[in-house]
Amino acid sequence: MARRTRWTAAAAVVAVAAVAPWAANVRVVTTSTVHADLLTAATWSSTAEVRDEAGLSSDEAGMSSDEAWLETGTIPGAGTRWADLVRDALLDLHRLTAANGAVAAGAAERWGYTWPRDGAFVAVALATTGHTADAERLLDFLGDVQDADGGFQARYVLSGDGTPDDREPQSDGAGWVLWAVDQVASASPAPAAVAERFRDLVDRATGFVLDQVADGARLPPPSSDYWERDEATLTLGIAAPLLAGLRSSARLFAELDDVGAVVRSTVAANRLEARLVEAFGADGYQRYPTWGGVDAAVCFLMPPFAAHPSAAVVAAWQRYQLDAIRPAGGLAPGAGWKNDGISWTPETALVALTAASDGRPDVAARWLDWLDAHRTAWGSLPEKVNADGTPGGPAPLAWTAASVVLAVATLDAPGTTPSAPSEP
Repeated sequence: MARRTRWTAAAAVVAVAAVAPWAANVRVVTTSTVHADLLTAATWSSTAEVRDEAGLSSDEAGMSSDEAWLETGTIPGAGTRWADLVRDALLDLHRLTAANGAVAAGAAERWGYTWPRDGAFVAVALATTGHTADAERLLDFLGDVQDADGGFQARYVLSGDGTPDDREPQSDGAGWVLWAVDQVASASPAPAAVAERFRDLVDRATGFVLDQVADGARLPPPSSDYWERDEATLTLGIAAPLLAGLRSSARLFAELDDVGAVVRSTVAANRLEARLVEAFGADGYQRYPTWGGVDAAVCFLMPPFAAHPSAAVVAAWQRYQLDAIRPAGGLAPGAGWKNDGISWTPETALVALTAASDGRPDVAARWLDWLDAHRTAWGSLPEKVNADGTPGGPAPLAWTAASVVLAVATLDAPGTTPSAPSEP
């Protein structure tokens, strides 16, 4: 396992500036910090009580079964400094997955549910690493729980028997599921067959998104997004995933030779993109159209979610890495997030993934190194990192683990070798 380090705020500034010249004016937010306790026992993967509490499947063979599962696919980053990081992340995704394909968001009671957003990233990570059956089983689960209107609730119990509470639906789920099906199809040697298998899921999710945006004639209504709070104003965290979903929908319908559906999704996506740029672009792609500070959702306008980000989007993405920095060196969900000193790994991993996908390997490497250095003692990626560098929240967290796997898999592509790590 890679050496663990605790980065001071000053070291974080040096490291960011070293790989990103645009970060010369980086500011570390000073706060009155809080401490997030680590919610998972070090033996979580083999502790029956933890697994049973979340409804996860158990294996009598234990680690030997896990190793056999790893061998059925690939492990990105082999021979690199992230080999152990990716191996542990993949094992954690496997252990978080139930027999019916549902995946727990994290290894703690309150995270023992499937969020469509998190599940989408996990499905793509599984397909990318050759675990196609697992990825398709997860998409089957999402198809089974999909609402009649094609949208999704915020989260589901792992059995698929409804939701754990009365949270409002989160409309980005349909966009994320469309993106996931598209990516799983792209990873397959027979993409048309994958598109056909999930045709009903794609049809319904596309219909939902088209209804939300009136075929691109309007922006979608407000909805709770990955910040998990009620919203009265539209956020970029809703608009951007729906745009990505429409682009994915068009590619899937192309695989199915449905020209009419391709045209409809493409036209709607073009119209929605124009409205998104008009609403969010003038003030620098903040969380809300004209205020709120830069937000991790700007990542959803970068590859691998959007093919050709504009210079304004890239500038906002770079600014987010400055304005949302926290004392331990990671990122908050947005510049407008509470100043409690806590770094969040899902958003930090999103930046690593988008940097790798946009041909910026040194930026990706900087964030991957930080994530690697702030794992738990047993190797899992936690949800949070406290100001003193200690992990907090549930560990592992599925969204973070999946994004890390995808980031390193992207860096495995020829011509994307990052520089050697610098000493903190």
